[in-house]
Amino acid sequence: MRVTKGAKIAAGTALLALGVAACGGGSGGGSGSSGNPRAADGTVYIRGCEPQTGFVPGNINETCGGTINDFVYSKLVKFNSDTAAPELDEAASIETSDNKVWTIKLKPGLKWSDGSPVTAKNYVDAWNYTAYSPNAQIGSSWFADIEGFDKVNKADPDGPDGPKEAPKPETDKMSGLEVVDDTTFKVTLSSPIAVFRTKLGYVTFAPLPEAFFKDPKAFAANPVTNGPFKFVKWDHNSQIVVAANPDYVGTEKPKVKQIVYKMYKDDDAAYADLLSNNLDFTELVPPSALAGDKWKSDLGDRAIEGQQGVIQTVSFPLYDKEFGGNADFRKAISLAIDRVTITDKIFNKGRVPLDAWTSPIVEGYKAGTCGDLCTFDPAKAKEYLAKAKAAGYTPPKEFPIWYNGDSAHKEWVDATANSINQALGADAGFTVVGKAMPTFDEFRSVITEHKIKGMFRTGWQMDYPHIEDFLNPLVKTNASSNDGLYSNKALDAKLHEADTATDPAKSIADYQEAEAMLAQDLPTIPLWSYGLQAGTSKWVTGVKVTPFGVLDPLSIAIKEA
Repeated sequence: MRVTKGAKIAAGTALLALGVAACGGGSGGGSGSSGNPRAADGTVYIRGCEPQTGFVPGNINETCGGTINDFVYSKLVKFNSDTAAPELDEAASIETSDNKVWTIKLKPGLKWSDGSPVTAKNYVDAWNYTAYSPNAQIGSSWFADIEGFDKVNKADPDGPDGPKEAPKPETDKMSGLEVVDDTTFKVTLSSPIAVFRTKLGYVTFAPLPEAFFKDPKAFAANPVTNGPFKFVKWDHNSQIVVAANPDYVGTEKPKVKQIVYKMYKDDDAAYADLLSNNLDFTELVPPSALAGDKWKSDLGDRAIEGQQGVIQTVSFPLYDKEFGGNADFRKAISLAIDRVTITDKIFNKGRVPLDAWTSPIVEGYKAGTCGDLCTFDPAKAKEYLAKAKAAGYTPPKEFPIWYNGDSAHKEWVDATANSINQALGADAGFTVVGKAMPTFDEFRSVITEHKIKGMFRTGWQMDYPHIEDFLNPLVKTNASSNDGLYSNKALDAKLHEADTATDPAKSIADYQEAEAMLAQDLPTIPLWSYGLQAGTSKWVTGVKVTPFGVLDPLSIAIKEA
C-alpha cells in the first residue's frame, strides 16, 4: 500500500546541514488530572492523516485511507497482528485443489453496520464494480487474475498526447465469479495463483453492501461498514471518528468505545500533544526528538521500538520525456545518494540502507538485487550521467524531488538532493531541489493523474508479508500503484511465471529473478527500510503496533482511572 509515513529524522552533518528546531511542549489538557479523562466517554485519540479518496475499499492504495479502512471493513482474511500471518476472518473456509478454482464460504451471522446481512453477493458485486474500468477504481488491477477480467477492464489509452476515450468493456461482470448461495461463492482464476488466498486480506478485496450501489459518491463520505469499528464522521483535514461496532461478530472486540483520528499539519505538533497526553498514539517521532534518542527519555516506558514492512523509494514519471530521464540518468541519481550517511545521521540509524525493492522482513526478500547501483559511488555516478547525455538526454536545469509537506519529509528530501548535487558536481548541468505540495491528498492526486514534473517520493507498506506484494502492484504494466507507468514485457512475463508456479520455492525464485530485472531500467530507486519509533500517552495500555507499522486498534485499552 502506498506509504504516507513521515521521516524520523535527527540532526545533520556538514554534508547535510539541516538545523532542525527543538520541539515545544505543546498545550496542556488532562495530564494534570488525578483520574483518567479517557474513562469518561471511552474515546482515544490517534494521529491520522487525510485520505486521498474516501471509504470505498476498491479505490484506496495509500495508508491514510487504508489504515482506517482496514478496521472499518472486514475481509475474508485478516493478518495476525504479531506475525502478519494470514488467518480466516469473514471466511469460514477458502478451498482449492488446483490454485485456480477457489470455493469460499462465509461465516454465519455476519452483519453490516446498518443491520443487513453480509452475503456472498456483496463480495461478488464489490469485486465486479472495482474491476469494471469505467468505474475508475484505483484497485481495479488487483482483480486481473480472475477469469474474465479482460472483458470488464480495458486499459486507459491516455498518454503523452493527452486524454483519449477508453473503449467500453464487453460486460460489467467477470465470468470467474459465481454466487452459489447466500454464504458461498466461487472464484475461477485465469491461471493458478498460489498466493491468492493471502491476497484476499488486502482492503481492495473487502465487500460492499447494497447501500453502496444506490449512491457510490455519497457512500464514500458516509459508509456502511462491516468491521470491528463503524464510521461516525469525517471532518476533512481535521479528524475522522470511528466507534465500536455493536453488530460485529468477530472473536476480538474493540476495547474502547470510540477512536478519533486527529490530523496534524506537522509532526512536531503531534509529538507535543503526545508528550502532554493529549494524543494517545503516534507512529511518527519527529526530527527534534530522535537525536541522541531523546524520544526514549521523553517517553520512557511509553516508547515503542521495532521493525515494520515498509520501504522508502524515489520514483520517476517515465511517461514524461523531460523528467522521466533514461536508465543511465536514473542510475546516476541512485549512485549519487549517500544512503549510509543519511540513515546514520539524518535518521539516527532508525532506518537501514536498502539495496533491494523488497522489505527485509517479508518472505522472499533477497539482499543485493539492486547490485552496485544502490551504493554511493560519485565517480561511477558521473560516468552514468555522461552516458545518459551521450545518448541524447539533457536534464532540465532544475530537477525536483516532490513530497507532501504535511509530514516530516523535508529534511531527508533536502539531504538526498544535497547528496546528489555534491556527488555529481557543479558540471552536472542541473540541480536537484526538494519541493513540497501542501497536503498528502494533493500530492497523491497529482501523481495518480500523471501530471507530476520531477522525481517524487514513494514508499510501500506491505499489504501481506510476501515478495509478490512489492512487485506486481508496483512494477507490472498497468498495475494499480505503478505511479511512473513503467512497462517491461520481459518483466511482466517473469512475474506471470512466478504468479503461476505451483511450487512455492520456484515461485519465490522467479519473483527474485523478476526483482533483479529492475536494475536494468531502475524505474524506482530503493532508499531505505523503516524501523519503528512510536509512542503512547499515559492514559492507555496494551498498545500493539503490527508488522505493517500501524496501530492495531483492537489492542488499545484505557487504563482504569
